[in-house]
Amino acid sequence: MNIYHSLDSFQKLENGVVTSGTFDGVHLGHQKILSRLTEISQQSGGESVVLTFWPHPRTVVSEDSQALQLLSTVEEKIALFAKLGIQHLAIVPFTRAFSELTSEEFIQQILIDKIGTKKLVIGYDHRFGRNREGSFEFLQKNCSEYGFEVEEIPRADIEDMAISSSRIRKSLVTGHIQEANDLLGRPYNLSGTVVKGKQLGRTIGFPTANVHLHESYKLVPMNGVYIIYALHNGNRYQGMLNIGVRPTVDGTMRTIEAHLFDFDQEIYGEDIELELLHYLRPEQKFDGLDNLVKQIQVDKQHSLSYFS
Repeated sequence: MNIYHSLDSFQKLENGVVTSGTFDGVHLGHQKILSRLTEISQQSGGESVVLTFWPHPRTVVSEDSQALQLLSTVEEKIALFAKLGIQHLAIVPFTRAFSELTSEEFIQQILIDKIGTKKLVIGYDHRFGRNREGSFEFLQKNCSEYGFEVEEIPRADIEDMAISSSRIRKSLVTGHIQEANDLLGRPYNLSGTVVKGKQLGRTIGFPTANVHLHESYKLVPMNGVYIIYALHNGNRYQGMLNIGVRPTVDGTMRTIEAHLFDFDQEIYGEDIELELLHYLRPEQKFDGLDNLVKQIQVDKQHSLSYFS
């Protein structure tokens, strides 16, 4: 997959089959659009192009941008697009000036002049241009003038799946991890670097990897205990994850701590990826470490049963 971080480096195509959007999470609804994009490009002898934007447009044009947490980092999206067979990925810097492009300017300057679009594939209710003024109806009415075709994924196709990035975010922050995973089509993941914590876990027989996320804008699900897979150096390990402030030991800072089964390596400073599979329970404050250890032992048994 060819990756462009600016359209200045994009070589105009003779037959570009294009879609555009933020694609946060690259969930099953997005995958339906991308699958159709690939299908058309193969049938027509064209080249598939995903046009996406960074930073997320809402962080530029919305007043509540500071609260926005995303389902996928830029690097995660790149990996997902590559896995889905996209040939060209253009990550357009989204600025205030870019947001002021009218729909006609976006079509002419970006889709036609820069990309070489011959077919545009979009999801239903897709909007573009200043104040989201552009629409499928506008494109359909004027596509012959612009010299490309446009196809909209039907509303029913997406609504039947009942998928949106907003719904997935809500599922994650309310502890419904299975629902989020079903909508994503894969386990929700958190990636980061293992850092030194207070090392309390090893003193009670449950050493943990304290994970510092690679990106602060990545959404962290609801506090609690999760069953996970951990990926490290190409290997996958079963384990448990605690997200929270550790109230039993009067913690105040939110941490992400993974206990991996049958794992005894020192991996400080190394990267790890956590796949969240199942929500076990909320975070609790126990009356002393002995009671905490008893509960962790119960959590581990539930986790092992889940894997078996």
